[in-house]
Amino acid sequence: MSGADRARSRRAGRRLALASVFEAEFGQRPALAILERHLATTETDSEAAALARALVAAVVEQRDSIDALIERIAPQYPVVQLARMDRALLRTALGEVLHSATTPARVAIAEWVELARIYSGDPARRLMNGVLGRVATEMATAPARPGPQPSDRTRGR
Repeated sequence: MSGADRARSRRAGRRLALASVFEAEFGQRPALAILERHLATTETDSEAAALARALVAAVVEQRDSIDALIERIAPQYPVVQLARMDRALLRTALGEVLHSATTPARVAIAEWVELARIYSGDPARRLMNGVLGRVATEMATAPARPGPQPSDRTRGR
């Protein structure tokens, strides 16, 4: 798969994830079930489907922490008062930036800022850019979390 094809595939996966998270905002069906319905009815390559599943799963599993992060970074935009599309955009974008090891943050930010412009307009694009930029800066300056050291396990502690 060429670089352009891969980028197109990942963009399709982001759009599928966004559509599923947005539709779930109306409370009729869970986001993962909506995504599976979309995948069954549209021609999607395996990379797009895998990314969409990963993003929707991240949003579903981490929704409370994602919402708390939005509230902390943009307190003037309470999550419950955001338009449904803006809320879905922010949640899905943060799901990728925070929980996707395969996408560099700067690439994800550029893609989500563009999707915000397309689906919601310039104010959402600016909000997305500000929130994601701040999260990326915090991630870059955060100290690495210490984990168990191999020497601790081998010393018989």
